[in-house]
Amino acid sequence: MRVVDAIGWRRRAGVVLAGVVLLASGCSGGPGRSAPPSSDLPTDTRLADRLSATTSGDAAFVHLQALQAVADGNGGQRAAGSPGYEASVEYVAGALRAAGFRVETPVVTVESEDGPPITTRNVVAQTTTGRTDEVVLVGAHLDSVPEGPGINDNASGSAAHLDVALALGSAPPVQNAVRFVWFGAEEDGLLGSQAYVDGLAEEERRDIALMLNTDMIASPNAAYLTYDGDDADGTADEPAPPGSDVIERRLKARLAAIGVPAGDVDLSGGSDYGPFVEAGIPAGGVNTGDAPLKTPEQAALWGGEPGVPYDRCYHQACDTLANIDRLAFDRMVDTIAFAVGSFAVDLGGIPPRAARDQR
Repeated sequence: MRVVDAIGWRRRAGVVLAGVVLLASGCSGGPGRSAPPSSDLPTDTRLADRLSATTSGDAAFVHLQALQAVADGNGGQRAAGSPGYEASVEYVAGALRAAGFRVETPVVTVESEDGPPITTRNVVAQTTTGRTDEVVLVGAHLDSVPEGPGINDNASGSAAHLDVALALGSAPPVQNAVRFVWFGAEEDGLLGSQAYVDGLAEEERRDIALMLNTDMIASPNAAYLTYDGDDADGTADEPAPPGSDVIERRLKARLAAIGVPAGDVDLSGGSDYGPFVEAGIPAGGVNTGDAPLKTPEQAALWGGEPGVPYDRCYHQACDTLANIDRLAFDRMVDTIAFAVGSFAVDLGGIPPRAARDQR
């Protein structure tokens, strides 16, 4: 996750808290006991339930261990353009190929914000089943900052998506194709995801029904945040693409179903969803917070320490396996798995392809 998010979250600390309190006050008998509105979850949850049952924080932690080992063998980091990043690409791509996925690792050369051009790679794998004009794109950045191994930021999201992809399989019983993308050079300015979106023909952009983004989901002083697709607090500079509110509600409904009230964070462009939002593609996702301090009210709701950052090792060398909250990680893996499985079967209120052809 880029530094800009930390600045934005400090400015919006009251907004995030307000979203949490409103959600909590709607819970009957305390957090976790309220039933999510039926309209927020699909009618057919068989695939979503199966994915939730066959993925876990423990299974995804194995991938975190592998990426930590990659960093340990490459100067303590996995930054884009480094041997550690290349080894991370090979690890993810190798696991996917072994599971039967056709995998591409396109080379991306992009201008950096502060130095010479960066050459990196994205990792792309898609199911062979499902409509290819209603693609559910699941994205996470695979790179770390040069200062550390980036195990929470963002090996956690990368590992969660890999666990979900392996559980889903390359030819699952889905209505909509699922495309997993691991982006490079997010920490350099969303370069991998921007190059990916820029490289799509207009027809290919319209084929993407929605984008699910996962960036930092195991913060040691965790918040439970979903991107604010409906701008309920009115702080967004521009409205999110239609359908982003559907993603937000489905993620919140799943978190509520497993006993976790969720707060909001703006779709402010601070992670790889940004280029998709700019292209008019509905987006959403989850994270557990980075540099801002947890408030006393948030600590009362979610546990943890007030007055301490969500992740005190954000963008530092101490962002290692020891920096991972296993409970938060497990909850977020469950939420991501359920969302992928549910949208793969039922897009709900996401605008259909016919509507996207008109924009």
